Amino acid sequence: MGVSREALRPNAASYKVIGCALRVHSAIAPGSLERAVAACMKHEMTTAGLHIEQEATIPLVYDGIRIPLAYRADFIVENCLVVEIKCVAAILPIHRAQVVNYLKHSGLRLGLILNFNVPHMKQGIHRVINGREADL
Repeated sequence: MGVSREALRPNAASYKVIGCALRVHSAIAPGSLERAVAACMKHEMTTAGLHIEQEATIPLVYDGIRIPLAYRADFIVENCLVVEIKCVAAILPIHRAQVVNYLKHSGLRLGLILNFNVPHMKQGIHRVINGREADL
C-alpha cells in the first residue's frame, strides 16, 4: 500500500517549479535548446518529488466533437499547474495566448511560462492566471 500525500495547490506547485527552474538555469547557460532544458527540468521536478506529466495532451471540444490531441503542454505539474518551457529572445503575446488556451481547455487555473534565454531566471518567469488569484 503506497503512502499518500496531500496534493499541492497551484501556488505551492509554482513555487517548487520556480526553484527547479532556478537550479537548471544556474547549471546550463542561456542559448540552450528547449528540448535540453525540458529534460533538465523533468529531472529537477522529479527529484523535488513533484508529480509531473510531460508533453501532456489537452483535448478540445469543437462543435460538439472531442478532439483528444488538440494541444500538448510541456508539463502539467501536480495536476494543477501548466508549465511551458521557452528559449526565446522575448515572451510574446502568442506565448501567453497558448498557455491561456491550455488553461481554458484543461480546466486548470495557473500556468508558468519559463523562458531560459535570459541573463537571470527571474526575468524569464511569467505567470498566467485563468480565474481569481485568491483561488490559487
